[in-house]
Amino acid sequence: MRRDSRFHAGRHPHGHRGWARRWPMSRLGWFIRAHLRRRLFVWFGVSIFITFLVVVTVMNVMGGLMGGGSSWHQETERVRTFVGHQLAAVWDDPARRDALARSVTQDLAFDVELRDASGALLLRTGGPCAPHSELTVPVEREGVKLGTARACFGRTRPRQPWRGPMVLLLAGATLWMATGWLARQLSRPLDTLARTAQELGEGKLDARVQLGRHATGEMTVLAEVFNEMAARIERQMADQRELLAAVSHELRTPLAHLRVLVELMRDAGGPERTADQMEREVVELDALVGELLASSRLDFGQLSARELDGKDLALRALERMGQPVETLAVEVADAKLVGDATLLGRALANLLDNARKHGQGAEALRLLERDGQLAFCVDDRGPGLLPGEETRIFEPFYRKDRGGEAREAGSLGLGLALVQRIARAHGGDTFAENRPGGGARVGFTLRREGPPAVKSPPTATHSRV
Repeated sequence: MRRDSRFHAGRHPHGHRGWARRWPMSRLGWFIRAHLRRRLFVWFGVSIFITFLVVVTVMNVMGGLMGGGSSWHQETERVRTFVGHQLAAVWDDPARRDALARSVTQDLAFDVELRDASGALLLRTGGPCAPHSELTVPVEREGVKLGTARACFGRTRPRQPWRGPMVLLLAGATLWMATGWLARQLSRPLDTLARTAQELGEGKLDARVQLGRHATGEMTVLAEVFNEMAARIERQMADQRELLAAVSHELRTPLAHLRVLVELMRDAGGPERTADQMEREVVELDALVGELLASSRLDFGQLSARELDGKDLALRALERMGQPVETLAVEVADAKLVGDATLLGRALANLLDNARKHGQGAEALRLLERDGQLAFCVDDRGPGLLPGEETRIFEPFYRKDRGGEAREAGSLGLGLALVQRIARAHGGDTFAENRPGGGARVGFTLRREGPPAVKSPPTATHSRV
């Protein structure tokens, strides 16, 4: 069984293709959609902005409905009327008029300008007022204009029109930052669940969700259900592994007995053809059991990585398959590697067996450098690969007919598929190509430093494959 699934919690190349077809997005759109907390953060900000607009609009509308203007405008009109009446009462007495203007400057920190009806300056208690003063008061008595008073505070209290919007902006930004913390707290349990689901999908069957103090009612229920599901999967996989190991072990015993019976039948003068057929079937069954055991080890990640010599591995594979040692061609100066001896031995045996069955025998087993990795490959004597077979031969159960001659009975097409799984478990891959001089070259690459999951494999002596 090939496991090629990917779970990217924070990435977008494959999981968001449906969104990309419906809504074309920029990089910013991908960044926001990558995590739930970012979407919450953005929507909180949009909600704050909309709320601010609604409040300002409602305040303006309500101010217009309650008196034809804002309360500030009404108060300003009352002050203008009061000051105008006070100045009109003392306008004809310059001493009292000037004293009133100076008292306004002293008590209210206003600069005051008094001008007569013709616009001539009568009194200025501070600096000159701007053309558009904060407060302009017409001084009238019984409908006759006596003059004009201007009050401004530009010198004592400089006008800063940006202060109000800046305060509102600062308050909104502070509130938005607070919602960022809230968004992170809300999304943290989902992030934990997604991370644990990814670990479970990568084969870490003991992964469990631990929410801790971030647990909430619904998320606690979801975490418990997920943990129960993961525990059931772990138990089922363990049971399957034990069953497969037990069945494979039990099958080896009757297969060994069958081999003995075949030899006894030959010694007793039984039909040689029948004995050969029975022996081939027994060998096929034994090889199939070996492939099932190797596949189960890959399924459960049971790789026993150790330091190995690629030349020794190749020689043992040739010996096991009954091939002459002269078939080996070492084209690298250093054949040291880290890997699982049993699985790599199975991969080499499958390559040699594939050349025997479908390539008219192995011409050479080569160790060479390919794409910066150590490679094992077998050159066969056959007619080569058909167009498109360079990748199809590694598919499980792939079978072909060439010129009406089918593959031998008993071959299920699992050998090269298993080679590919072993190569990928060791950080490499498989390859197949036609050689210029005729025949095919089929092989695999692997990382010299060992499988990606193995950090520092123990040093051990070479074991028998």
